[in-house]
Amino acid sequence: LKNSSGPFNIEIFAGSPTDNNATFFYDGAMSVLKQYIDDGKLIVGSGQVERLETAIAHWSRSGAEERMMNLLNGYYSDGEELHAILSPNDGLAAGITEALKKFGYADHGKPFPLLTGQDSELENVRAILNGEQAMTVFKDTRTLADRTFRMIDDILLNRTPETNDSTTYNNNVKFVPTFMCRPVLVTIDNYSSVLIDSGYYDILDLQ
Repeated sequence: LKNSSGPFNIEIFAGSPTDNNATFFYDGAMSVLKQYIDDGKLIVGSGQVERLETAIAHWSRSGAEERMMNLLNGYYSDGEELHAILSPNDGLAAGITEALKKFGYADHGKPFPLLTGQDSELENVRAILNGEQAMTVFKDTRTLADRTFRMIDDILLNRTPETNDSTTYNNNVKFVPTFMCRPVLVTIDNYSSVLIDSGYYDILDLQ
């Protein structure tokens, strides 16, 4: 976006309106995208930008597929190209991909829009290899489990758990000290080193 003139068409999806995580994901994405939407480099064909109007209840895969079909039929049925879709997790991305396929994106080599995701689910990593999804986010559950174990152990032994963030999460009583584990961007260029070489998946899992 920084080095292209555009404009590019994008549609936005958000997670469940009752899940606070969905708020963080949406706000994080929009902190980057909003300037390009305001400048007209990104055009939301449907005009649906706000979190609650783009939210998918219960993170429903079928809900994402239904909304995507409605968007495609309502705003892109005349051949208008859709360049990108913001999906905050892999479950929604899978539903969006199903809608894109039904709309004809799997036919005649028509390229899929740039589609985001999160969680590095097997199905979605396969979709990345097939050119149907652009990226996902890897949050290694082994790292999360190890960090959780250390914090619980510290609490049981009356030690102060290690944290690295004290300004992000407020439960309306206090800012909760947190240890933020680092997520990893996964694309077709690095999936093998991140997911296979680390032992998280076996190469056979992706066949």
